[in-house]
Amino acid sequence: MAKLQGFEFWRKTLKEARYVVAPMVDQSELAWRLLSRRHSAQLCYTPMLHAQVFVRDANYRRENLYNEVCEEDRPLIAQFCANDPEVFLQAALLAQDYCDAIDLNLGCPQMIAKRGHYGVFLQDEWDLLEKMVSLANEKLKVPITCKIRVFKEVEKTVRYAQMLENLLTVHGRTKDQKGAMTGIASWEHIKAVRQAVNIPVFANGNIQHLSDVERCIQETGVQGVMSAEGNLHNPALFEGRSPPVWEMAEEYLEVVKQYPPCTLSYVRAHLFKLWHHTLQIHQDLREELAKVKTLEGLADVSKQLRLRCQEEIAKGKDSEDKESGLPFPHWICQPYVRPVPKETVTNGNSQASVLKKTVCQKRALEDCESADTLSKNKQKKRSRNPKKNFCPEQKPKYIKCEQCGNPKGNKCVFSLCRGCCKKKAYKEVADCPSHGLRFKTKAEKRKAEEKEQAERSTAEVERSDHIPQPLQDSRRELEEPRLLL
Repeated sequence: MAKLQGFEFWRKTLKEARYVVAPMVDQSELAWRLLSRRHSAQLCYTPMLHAQVFVRDANYRRENLYNEVCEEDRPLIAQFCANDPEVFLQAALLAQDYCDAIDLNLGCPQMIAKRGHYGVFLQDEWDLLEKMVSLANEKLKVPITCKIRVFKEVEKTVRYAQMLENLLTVHGRTKDQKGAMTGIASWEHIKAVRQAVNIPVFANGNIQHLSDVERCIQETGVQGVMSAEGNLHNPALFEGRSPPVWEMAEEYLEVVKQYPPCTLSYVRAHLFKLWHHTLQIHQDLREELAKVKTLEGLADVSKQLRLRCQEEIAKGKDSEDKESGLPFPHWICQPYVRPVPKETVTNGNSQASVLKKTVCQKRALEDCESADTLSKNKQKKRSRNPKKNFCPEQKPKYIKCEQCGNPKGNKCVFSLCRGCCKKKAYKEVADCPSHGLRFKTKAEKRKAEEKEQAERSTAEVERSDHIPQPLQDSRRELEEPRLLL
């Protein structure tokens, strides 16, 4: 049977999905996907899977995909991060029987993606991406999709999408729009991509209510809309409902019990998202939710939050929430809106940069010797080892590696850190005793062994040439097998 592609794949396999739950690290696990599907989600993605780990670790495959196979959880797309065509292909081959398509993550903007060189940090390596997508398309029996972020320039974004030309999810933000600087996604970029390609396109960004979904489809012409944070704060978003938080929390906990195993940290994170606005008020239960170590404990804290909210409702405290700036009372599922970056000031400098510095600035250490300025973890360490120095100002300053900025080895022959030294020593076939690297020594040893082997072979040939002909004939007769009469 021929592999379905493009609009045919969207219509037949994905059943014309319009409401899509995004791939979310440690958050779009089976239980959450099933909860979302119960509330009108039509297509879900797995959490981002690391292709290299997926290939080498059977336990990772079982825990993150194989054990989560469920008839109710289809259609499903498995997402991988990768930067090597062969590794991506191997991972996809191992996963293709458990999903309906394989997605290549080209949108993750986090620091871990920068260190691992994947996600949005591959968006300038078009030759590599074209090779990864084309090789996987050629070898797999399921389609390849891509989730991308936009460039600042609309034209470059369009060329980028045309180069990939598979089912695309376009997140209308650049790689620098994240955290406190997330800002507003550009539907203009998404619309331009949709008009330029002949494949289905999903939009991602600015989705907080069902009305946003309909407006996005109308303005951009996309086939479907993907939600991440909006879905985490309100799983009933695609139904157009804003139910009480405890309704969603209790239903989610029931699904977790019905479809184990589910990592406790995932459940805790979901409850923190659902109860986000309420936990700003009930700080004591926020601390309790962070401490409990069982599923029953998490359920108990959620129950206490419900009882407190119902007490507030009985006392008629609905009006007090208007002062907090929320559109609904805090016990209603609703999106969390990040502060929008401020406008550009008259001197030409953007206040957004000032805001970023304010948000990212660490607290000052007024007195390095004061226990109050240390974290709880460091205070515990100090109690066990009072002589240890915890003041960053008094710690020895390390000389940075010339290439990456990490601390360099004190006796490194190249004045580099171990990672950079290893690459250079391997390339130049050199040794670095400081880092225990012996590329030159091993190469010389290997050459000496090859030379010795060659000399030994030559000596044996010369020795056989000096044996008299009669002796050679008699030796040959002895070596030949005798026939039994």
